[in-house]
Amino acid sequence: MEPTSQVTHHRWNDMPVDQLSDTIGRRLITGQDMMLAHVYLKKGAIVPRHQHINEQITYILEGALRFHIGEGEGKEVIVRAGEVLCIPSNVWHQAEALEDTLDVD
Repeated sequence: MEPTSQVTHHRWNDMPVDQLSDTIGRRLITGQDMMLAHVYLKKGAIVPRHQHINEQITYILEGALRFHIGEGEGKEVIVRAGEVLCIPSNVWHQAEALEDTLDVD
């Protein structure tokens, strides 16, 4: 198959919102081996502690998230609008929305 036939074009506003909880929603664009998400978090929302094989790059467009990184006491990082957090593969992490937030993962 010609690689150009696999090219896709998306508009965020055309993508459905997956409401994961009362405080967290997301829009997903998926490829064969990657995905890109707009994640909408209301102030106080908690993304439960988890890990995954993929690296995670989080870019905050609006708002701020407090991340708890690693096991035990670990490390705390606050990421604000215009900032990017890179989390390596298999590192435990959790996030809390300090204000209404839009991030790109």
